[in-house]
Amino acid sequence: MFVRIVKMRFQEDKIDTFLEKFNVIKENIRHFEGNQFLELYQDKNDNRIFFTYSYWNTEEDLENYRKSDLFNEVWTFTKALFSDKPEAWSVDKIVSLP
Repeated sequence: MFVRIVKMRFQEDKIDTFLEKFNVIKENIRHFEGNQFLELYQDKNDNRIFFTYSYWNTEEDLENYRKSDLFNEVWTFTKALFSDKPEAWSVDKIVSLP
């Protein structure tokens, strides 16, 4: 399992639009084959910045998602709302303390 972190900065007047869409599609992303976990965070100091954290069984599962119609729909919609280029990282979890 590995973690995918995506940082997104939105146009201020598009934040509500993004959140409405995320609420509609979040369950579809979370239940995509190979996805184990999904969270959305908002920066405390800059309300335009959001992060998604998603856990994937394998890199192939993430790639299958990225090639899917669902991702194409989500990304086409979301990228039109950005005010800056998104950043993404794939990382291995080393330690997790409940």
